[in-house]
Amino acid sequence: MTKHEQIINFIKKLKIGTKISVRQIAQELGVSEGTAYRAIKEAETLGYVNTIPRVGTVRIEKMEKREIEKLTFAEVVNIVDGVILGGRSGLHKTLNKFLIGAMEINEMKSYIEPGSLLIVGNRINAHEEALKNGAAVLISGGFESNDKVIQLANQLELPVISSSYDTFTIATLINKAIFKRLVKKDIILAEDIMVKEPLCLKHNSTVRDWKKLFNKTKHSRFPVIDDEKKVLGIVTATDVTNKEDSTPIVKVMTKNPITITEKASIAYAAHIMVWEGIEILPVIRNMKLIGVITRKDVIKAFQQMQNQPHVGETLDDLVTSHFSEENLPNGIKLYGTATSSMLNHLGMASCGALVTLVTSAGFSAIRKLKHMDTVTDSFVVFFTKPLQLEDYIEVKAQIIDIGRKSGKVDIEVYSKGQIVAKGLMSTKVFKK
Repeated sequence: MTKHEQIINFIKKLKIGTKISVRQIAQELGVSEGTAYRAIKEAETLGYVNTIPRVGTVRIEKMEKREIEKLTFAEVVNIVDGVILGGRSGLHKTLNKFLIGAMEINEMKSYIEPGSLLIVGNRINAHEEALKNGAAVLISGGFESNDKVIQLANQLELPVISSSYDTFTIATLINKAIFKRLVKKDIILAEDIMVKEPLCLKHNSTVRDWKKLFNKTKHSRFPVIDDEKKVLGIVTATDVTNKEDSTPIVKVMTKNPITITEKASIAYAAHIMVWEGIEILPVIRNMKLIGVITRKDVIKAFQQMQNQPHVGETLDDLVTSHFSEENLPNGIKLYGTATSSMLNHLGMASCGALVTLVTSAGFSAIRKLKHMDTVTDSFVVFFTKPLQLEDYIEVKAQIIDIGRKSGKVDIEVYSKGQIVAKGLMSTKVFKK
């Protein structure tokens, strides 16, 4: 095990909330400060530690991707420009929900839950009640609390934070932060779905080794790596058909395969797989194999993402949210009015908003009528005409050609009985 790996394992075994430093790690494990620094940074990337301003680097509980919309109390401090009055050792904990203390104490008790955050003004009894029920406290208006509350916060490891903002502003700031996390939640990366430490063949393997793996797993596609885990190729059932068992795998594999990094989005992976007609993508870090994703993994991730409640709005959501949808014989129709979110600086519907409407209609036509997902191949806008606020708009998307791997959609935009935009979209498609 390398020194780098030893440091990572050491950090993983630390108690949640433990503060660490480069100098401390270097002295304790007998490594250079440079080695300690690089390992701590990787531990932060892996989600085992977090660097908190005015606090330092702290061991935290690794959060699953499904909890990415949650904030830590340390992040709340930064969001509201807060001052930590007590409970500093609990800053690494996550905020499950927040509530505003605008009610009597007896009524408030039924709403306070462990892991929540009570936003309240200069009400000492509310501060104390929240802590006793497992909630952190955020005091608005720049007020502070008393020594008894601070001591209780330190004892329970629950932060008490003071902010000069009023209660409404604090709630708005936290809501915006959660909103941004919800939007990010929809961006699934290769690292979220990849098979880690995948079975693979070595550069000195033979067709006989491929057959052993196939009989063991019933999978037919495997990466081929060298002694340093660098990806040399991909071997499939087609490659080994009619080959002698003793044939070296490097002679039959597909060399220099396409690879992606762990931070690549699955939308990008899907585009590559559809465009190149491949079923498996090796995932690499620092040129070394760390996982693989298959087309089946990508489709499953898309399906799970579509089944989740989408609380955060994307740009496409803002443009299309006020439009209704209707099925046509070989396509769909979107209809609604031009909203303020679609306008440019001249008060007219922007070309970008119209293009968003057109592409959304094209994607929807293929998905709903042919039960296929799509990635854009090419898109041509023939013309657009000005539209004003509250103009009624109809977008008609008609499928003019659909094949096993591609499709074409003709899209027209109408307003006041006149055609105001026209486009042609060509897509790559794959079955759900």
